Amino acid sequence: MLKLRMLSSAEGGLAPTAAEIGCTTAAVIAEAGAATRAVLAAGHGRRHPGASPFLQVRLNRLTAAADEAIAAAQAGDAATLRRVLCRFEALISAIWTVQAAVRGPAVPAKLAPRRDK
Repeated sequence: MLKLRMLSSAEGGLAPTAAEIGCTTAAVIAEAGAATRAVLAAGHGRRHPGASPFLQVRLNRLTAAADEAIAAAQAGDAATLRRVLCRFEALISAIWTVQAAVRGPAVPAKLAPRRDK
């Protein structure tokens, strides 16, 4: 996300290329998708049966925002690029929040039940 922030605030005629935006957003989307699959595969989605489709819709919206950002970069439209990347950041933040809620609170190791007995 830091790289996207840096790319969106590029000044002095150093506009990011569509390829830079595409590679960076693709990496974020891949990470979000992997984290979503990990949370659901660990069984955390059983407590929240709507979590899987909800997160998939959010990932689809994130992908659409990435496509819009690439198009804005191709067009050289810096204002639209900043606006779309701001939305991209808000969407990824929302995905992380839902993942954390589905996963539930972490249990410190010393409070976790022992399994060796």
